[in-house]
Amino acid sequence: MIVAGCDVGSLSAEAVILNNESIVAYDIIRVRPRPEQSAEDVMGTALSKSGLSYDDIDFCVSTGYGRENIPFAQGNVSEISCHGKGAQWLIPSVRTIIDVGGQDCKAITVDENGDLVNFLMNDKCASGTGRFLEGVSKTLGISLEELAALSLKGEKELLITSVCSVFAETEALSLINEGETLSDVAAGISLAMAKRINSLVKRIGIKNDVCFTGGVAKNPGVVKAIEKILDVNVINLPEDPQIIGALGAALFARERAA
Repeated sequence: MIVAGCDVGSLSAEAVILNNESIVAYDIIRVRPRPEQSAEDVMGTALSKSGLSYDDIDFCVSTGYGRENIPFAQGNVSEISCHGKGAQWLIPSVRTIIDVGGQDCKAITVDENGDLVNFLMNDKCASGTGRFLEGVSKTLGISLEELAALSLKGEKELLITSVCSVFAETEALSLINEGETLSDVAAGISLAMAKRINSLVKRIGIKNDVCFTGGVAKNPGVVKAIEKILDVNVINLPEDPQIIGALGAALFARERAA
């Protein structure tokens, strides 16, 4: 059985094609102006990589903010359930998932089947999200990759105290102007993000094992800071952490098609 999942978020869109127990192909793109355009572009590329067509897909489930506007999907599921399902399928021991997307952060707990037990979400401010990191890196005049690499070299625990994303960006720039190194400021940004995430995760309770999904999970500086603040070992997923929502959607598609 060949199924697919499509995740259209605020900053990126992902598609995963699943054949029984194997990921056949996937793709990740920056979102287009309209969610249906994002979905068609990302799924079209994934299909091209797999050598398949839409006619070969037995069932498709959409997820993410644009999930209700995907023309080729036969159903949709919330991204919270999809991230839980996808992460636990890859690593059966996972019970807590930290998902940091473009404009929100979620703490999710699941059972031994990957089904949702509980969750909390912070979507009221960009602080602690991918959009925050993008804003800070732009303010500092460096790329996201450079920001992540620099944060690992920081030697001081600088405090970025502003809870507002815009003010935090200004605070980071002020620290540079005061003579602090770019690496120390980058480390302070990762630490600030980890603290925002920690306040959310502590309210839901941590159950081992813990993994990190979403695009921010690719930032080693943030991962390191989260491990320090939460005092946990974050399990590395065997697949790109950014596709976990789409993977979970494909797994839900398989259940519905059975």
